[in-house]
Amino acid sequence: MSDPLRIGILGAARISERALVSPAREGGHRLVAVAARDRDRARAFADAHGVERVVGSYADLVSDPEVEVVYNPLPNGLHGPWNLAALRAGKHVLSEKPSASNAEEAAEVRDAAAKAGTVFMEAFHYLFHPVNQRLHTLLASGELGELRHVETVVAMTPPPDDDVRWSLPLAGGAMMDLGCYGLHAQRMFAPWAGGAPRLVSARGGDRTGAPGVDAWLDADLEFPGGVTGSARCSMVEDAWRATCRVVGTRGEAVAVDFVLPHQDDRVVVRTEAGERTEELGRRSSYAYEIDAFAARVRRGEPLRLDAEDALATMRLIDECYEKAGFAPRPRS
Repeated sequence: MSDPLRIGILGAARISERALVSPAREGGHRLVAVAARDRDRARAFADAHGVERVVGSYADLVSDPEVEVVYNPLPNGLHGPWNLAALRAGKHVLSEKPSASNAEEAAEVRDAAAKAGTVFMEAFHYLFHPVNQRLHTLLASGELGELRHVETVVAMTPPPDDDVRWSLPLAGGAMMDLGCYGLHAQRMFAPWAGGAPRLVSARGGDRTGAPGVDAWLDADLEFPGGVTGSARCSMVEDAWRATCRVVGTRGEAVAVDFVLPHQDDRVVVRTEAGERTEELGRRSSYAYEIDAFAARVRRGEPLRLDAEDALATMRLIDECYEKAGFAPRPRS
């Protein structure tokens, strides 16, 4: 890339390695700076991943004049505060999802992005991979007929007991960590369903020993055109599963792993003509994501994910919590 992005990284989280470092290298972008609560950890991260500098604090990073893009992979409860700080400092922001702890905070992020005039994107990387694009083109082509139902399942084995994903103060829970993918994917089928979905019902269960933190949550949705949706998430399963199934009047298609399609790139299509399996490529969805983000920042190309889209998803998350008998996540 002739004009690489100059990226600063908040924290030294493991997710940064696959979600940002490798894609940024592939795209020719610069990793200008990293900040972490533990400076030694930040130094080890910088040395391991070719980051140019270590700065003393998150505040130093978002105010650094050489940093133009802030990547925020911090725990969920810290997404909102540091997204706001980065936007107020005039930076472009690539934030891990969700963008905030609740809809009220997400609205503040939306307003700050509008005021800053910079690019804000919630890192729903899955959307840019050919696997998920294929589900959309199968509907657009008419091969599956009219859309009737969308089913998403995102489940994983339990994180360790001390994992931040089980922390209510840090906005943890299955819906925040996994279910956001399913709800977002459901929303992306709106063009073939008469508009955005609304929540019909939801139910869930607490994490043992962590009241208010959802270990699993199921949601039922309905679209304006009569299409139905089901979105299930769980952090207490025996194995990883991330399927997206779309059912039409003429057939159906299943993405075997819509969240991490570079790990399993199969889309299984079933119609009256028979069944076929399409393999759509193992390039990382994170690489497609950084390409799209950079194209928006550098050339102003359209980007489906912005702060308004993030707010719409966060409102649906809050509604799911309330319908299932939980409170929306508190702000940090």
